[in-house]
Amino acid sequence: MTSPAGRIHSARMARWLLKTEPSEYSFADLQRDKKATWDGIKNPTALKNIRSMKKGDLAFVYHTGGERAIIGIAEISSDAKNDAVQIKAKKILANPVTLETIKQDKTFAGWDLLRIGRLSVVPVSDPIWKRVEELSTKASS
Repeated sequence: MTSPAGRIHSARMARWLLKTEPSEYSFADLQRDKKATWDGIKNPTALKNIRSMKKGDLAFVYHTGGERAIIGIAEISSDAKNDAVQIKAKKILANPVTLETIKQDKTFAGWDLLRIGRLSVVPVSDPIWKRVEELSTKASS
């Protein structure tokens, strides 16, 4: 099977980054609600990514606007249907990983988050996922 980014992968879980404006719907809102429908996506590439999601995939939740940071982890709790998926909160990161930190780390070079800044649903490779998790355990400077 080919992923949206053109990489071949097995049936194992995929990983994503979902952008949200925290004043409209934040990770704290997702934690409070326990689950939500992720919909309203219009960009064709982002829609292709949504349609590729499967139940059990994981996603970073990224706050846009003034925060511009990865805040938490959600689980995709349904396969894509009608250009939407259900998600549920897994955990908040110990420390947000800011866009500034991401831009300064060579691990993220070429990542769609940086290449296609307006893309609201971004695939996340294993090395990038691991690096975000590592960075989230360090206090921001």
